[in-house]
Amino acid sequence: MSAKSKRGRPVLHAATVLALLAGSAYLTVELRKDEQAKAPAVQAITDIPALTSGNGSTAGEQTWERLQNPARSVLRGGDGDILATFTDDARTATLTGPSRTFEEPTNTKSRVVTENWVRLMPEAWKKGAEKEKWFKDWFKEYYGSEEDDIFAFAFQYTEGAPIKKDDEGVPYAGDAYFGPIDESNPTNRLEQSDFYDYLGIPYTFRDGTTMQPEQPKYRALDCSGFIRTVFGYRARYPLMGTDKAGDGLPRTANGMTRSDVGVDIYKLQGPAPWYTRPESTSKLQPGDLVFFKMDKRTGNRMDHVGLYVGNDTDGHQIFVSSRKEVNGPTIGDQGGTSRLDGNGFYAGLLRAAKRL
Repeated sequence: MSAKSKRGRPVLHAATVLALLAGSAYLTVELRKDEQAKAPAVQAITDIPALTSGNGSTAGEQTWERLQNPARSVLRGGDGDILATFTDDARTATLTGPSRTFEEPTNTKSRVVTENWVRLMPEAWKKGAEKEKWFKDWFKEYYGSEEDDIFAFAFQYTEGAPIKKDDEGVPYAGDAYFGPIDESNPTNRLEQSDFYDYLGIPYTFRDGTTMQPEQPKYRALDCSGFIRTVFGYRARYPLMGTDKAGDGLPRTANGMTRSDVGVDIYKLQGPAPWYTRPESTSKLQPGDLVFFKMDKRTGNRMDHVGLYVGNDTDGHQIFVSSRKEVNGPTIGDQGGTSRLDGNGFYAGLLRAAKRL
């Protein structure tokens, strides 16, 4: 979250790096002038409950508003500022809290200074849930809390992040790399490194399937494995062992894109296999999953997934994801700037977004 140590990930020989970059020229698309997102309009005030923050403060009269597209409830304080946002059929909640800075000086000049804290509720939100006991108990515990949230989890795997161990001595966080080098193509790194590979321990899913870690993938996370680590292993969102349909988060970026879990903020549009970019990114909320189509060789499959963090200090929409070029989770610029606005590489290949 603060400046990282200079301990780098495993690096490739300079000649190999040049070969990789030469073979991936499409990753260096120039950025045009970036467009700013527009905030959605307020629809109506529906309720005035007596909720309090974790420290018992009400911060003046609080009001609830119902917004549409997507349907959601917004809690405002007495000064009109947004305190929290809850989207119908999603467990992800965005709460306003103490300001934090997320940066990765080794790989980018971007700095995200945010008051957004993204957490998972025990149940999916629905209209009127602010009156239910489960929500009031949860809100009282977490509003104003500085306990690790989704963003804190995510940045515990970026370059230089210190190792954290559980009570049994198993490292569950710390600098992750993308995957082992492909022996058939040393300029490439293998995908399919999931959270149990990173941990180096077997994991049994709810359907009874047990997956065994592969030793060469120890401490590695591909793009979807990173998301599953953050939301699933750390935040306890239900996980599927594969892309099989179910009520958990699937294994791959493509499976996540097409899954029925959560709420589709931007659905796949346009003709396959490339589909089309959403006309706007204004509906994105910190904590959303963003999906990209990057490789024509994979047919109509989505190839990459990231976590939307919010605007950096220059106003650009930033996401964090695990990628080959930086060899692990990053908000960096190598292989394409981690921006969703403008016409950069990733911005141009954005295809869908989901709120869990």
